[in-house]
Amino acid sequence: MSCLGGTNLASKDSGDKDSGYGVSDDGWVSYGYSSVRGKRASMEDCYSTKISEINGQTIGLFGVFDGHGGARAAEYVKEKLFENLVNHPKFVEDTKQAITETYQQTDLEYLSAEHSQHRDAGSTASTAVLVGERLLVANVGDSRAVICRGGKAFALSKDHKPNRDDERQRIEEAGGVVMWAGTWRVGGVLAVSRAFGDRLLKRYVVADPEIQEETIRDDVEFLVLASDGLWDVITNQDAVSMVQSIDNAEDAATKLTSEAYNKEGQASCQVFHADTTFSASLRGEHLGSDFFYGNLWFLYVIANGGGSFDSLAIRDFGEVEIRLFGRYIQKVGNLL
Repeated sequence: MSCLGGTNLASKDSGDKDSGYGVSDDGWVSYGYSSVRGKRASMEDCYSTKISEINGQTIGLFGVFDGHGGARAAEYVKEKLFENLVNHPKFVEDTKQAITETYQQTDLEYLSAEHSQHRDAGSTASTAVLVGERLLVANVGDSRAVICRGGKAFALSKDHKPNRDDERQRIEEAGGVVMWAGTWRVGGVLAVSRAFGDRLLKRYVVADPEIQEETIRDDVEFLVLASDGLWDVITNQDAVSMVQSIDNAEDAATKLTSEAYNKEGQASCQVFHADTTFSASLRGEHLGSDFFYGNLWFLYVIANGGGSFDSLAIRDFGEVEIRLFGRYIQKVGNLL
């Protein structure tokens, strides 16, 4: 069985590239990975691969972590998630429970480690844990896992998007809101409904994974793990069809990132801009703009005549729009 990993693609312009290959000692599983950075100043995505043996069973650990608001959360999850998992007392006995508790534990540890920092990064995760012939796929966010079985693509994860009916219901029952800001976003800000980190949205953006289990048989040919940089421009079936005939896992992973890189460069995309000078026009005290998601800034504002307001997300896209996170303002004009 082969596992392929690909990380997010930022733009058409050439940037940092990385790829590699590995195989278990018994030859049971091989893997390849490929990542590309485009115009972004830094790569916010990470991957992790590890193959070992426990109690005579081949153990494979594979993960793709797509960061937002900086790379810190993705880097932390890469370093700690699998370490915590293999040290979980029920890792072999009850792997599914161990995965769930490890996701939650790692999230709490990250939030604790970042408690005093004036930043609020987050990260999605899509992980595949191979224990003998058992494959357990877990995810938070919109990184995705797809297997090829008999030439057909089958998704082993469901993207956590705020407009998913069950996710929207969960968020609203917790007191949050889902709003349109170019796409559906939690509080008008974050385009995924589950993730590691994201302290300001933690009540709504949980790190509880959904897990699917698959038994590896002869008809399961390979698994693809990738962030949304691949899945935004290539369908599940197209991804599987592109690499089904490629024997080398690294070559297959590189093929996918190259195809997505070219397609993404030709596609139109909506970019959110933050007008950092706009805060001066608010009749109030600007308390800080240290927290941001991509190019969308969180601003803390106190209005002179109207008490305090929590977390205003401001975007400038032709015309200035103000969206309130945490509570609604029916007349935002009195802030200007």
